[in-house]
Amino acid sequence: MRGLGPVLTVRCLLPLRLPARPRRPPGPRLSSGPAAAGALERAMDEVLRRSVPAVPAYELREKTPAPAESQCADFVSFYGGLAEAAERAELLGRLAQGFGVDHSQVAEQSSGLLQLRQQPREPAVLLQAEDRLRYALVPRYRGLFHHISKLDGGVRFLVQLRADLLEAQALKLVEGPHVREMNGVLKGMLSEWFSSGFLTLERVTWHSPCEVLQKVSESEAVHPVKNWMDMKRRVGPYRRCYFFSHCTAPGEPLVVLHVALTNEISSTIQVIVKECPPSETEEKNKIAAAIFYSISLTQQGLQGVELGTFLIKRVVKELQEFPHLGIFSSLSPIPGFTKWLLGLLNSQAKEHGRNELFTDSECKEISEITGGPINETLKVFLSSNEWVKSEKLVRALQAPLMRLCAWYLYGEKHRGYALNPVANFHLQNGAVLWRINWMADVSLKGVTGSCGLMVNYRYYLEDTATNSIAYLGSKNIKASEQVLSLVAQFQKNSKL
Repeated sequence: MRGLGPVLTVRCLLPLRLPARPRRPPGPRLSSGPAAAGALERAMDEVLRRSVPAVPAYELREKTPAPAESQCADFVSFYGGLAEAAERAELLGRLAQGFGVDHSQVAEQSSGLLQLRQQPREPAVLLQAEDRLRYALVPRYRGLFHHISKLDGGVRFLVQLRADLLEAQALKLVEGPHVREMNGVLKGMLSEWFSSGFLTLERVTWHSPCEVLQKVSESEAVHPVKNWMDMKRRVGPYRRCYFFSHCTAPGEPLVVLHVALTNEISSTIQVIVKECPPSETEEKNKIAAAIFYSISLTQQGLQGVELGTFLIKRVVKELQEFPHLGIFSSLSPIPGFTKWLLGLLNSQAKEHGRNELFTDSECKEISEITGGPINETLKVFLSSNEWVKSEKLVRALQAPLMRLCAWYLYGEKHRGYALNPVANFHLQNGAVLWRINWMADVSLKGVTGSCGLMVNYRYYLEDTATNSIAYLGSKNIKASEQVLSLVAQFQKNSKL
């Protein structure tokens, strides 16, 4: 952090993080040569054989004592000592591949259940056969995760382990259906452990512990905090910052939500994060809108766990103290829009300058400003943030980029749902795709990632449940007249 003020003590410089990974004692590594790598692989197999509890027979499932705590602790200690991402990925791959579901047992129990269903049987007999099949479908490594969760710091360790697993998959260090299955199992377990009943809502103020302020500032992924005065504004008058902590780690932020209290729905982020509030004392009667302008996950291992949805709902209840506050909306970035648009321009450039994104008059105007073929020159301009310095180009691009953005949010789908992850999140929550804002974020990140555009997803509290069901069930996106008008313009003027 830059610009530390005199009121901050030395402890403010100590960020709150997960415990450091213990250093692995000197020994063989995967990258140290065939002999050393072989020794490490044998050590991995041995620790897995020793640590992963055996699955007791169905009849003994409730009578078998839990494994010794030291067994699971051995795995935690060994894993913590692996310094390289490739080594951790190798161990996780072996765990997923070798200690999953016993497929022979699944086949045997499935066959037995099918035979029972072919002739009249007592319901109790069928129910027990189904229970045997469910039992057989539980992967063996689930028992290891379950017992690790009981260790001191065990849940935190598993959150970090899943973060490592997601990173290894992204880097293609470990792949395959067994790994994807283990990730799904671990995600499901974390979703149970981090359900709303185990979470505590906490508000951040300038008087919060310095460690919390530091953690919140470091975790801000949407609009980076520049210095301590910037942080002070974000937790000061007309601003709110909340986070969820878990009962096993009180005061440790898991997911953080920043809110601006305004008199209307904001259309630019500059007004929220750069300008000072109108006064140091809040006038509650003038606050009519709550703008959710940033939500950040602090632990990557909790990706996909439904924390953000719970947090927004809890904060809406918390803000009932303001008598005239009845408007709830996000002011959200549109990550991926620039990348999507550059992909379209690139594909059309390859087809000998074919243009199906812009009207003839738009092509002529933009080409005159850029001094070259529209597809090629726009690829160069939109890859940086320099183009926003040209007032002529900003004006010329406003109409086409607005309608292209509307289509990207409304029409581009993945398995029937919104392709954009931020849109998908808010639409699942029951929000309305309400307004697209031009030049709403002119920061380097905003221009290069979203062409300076931002979007409001508005929450009509009385309709959120209905909208959520319509989106999740029928994949219907609720949108405002502005957005639908832009979509219609796209369908008229652009062809994909």
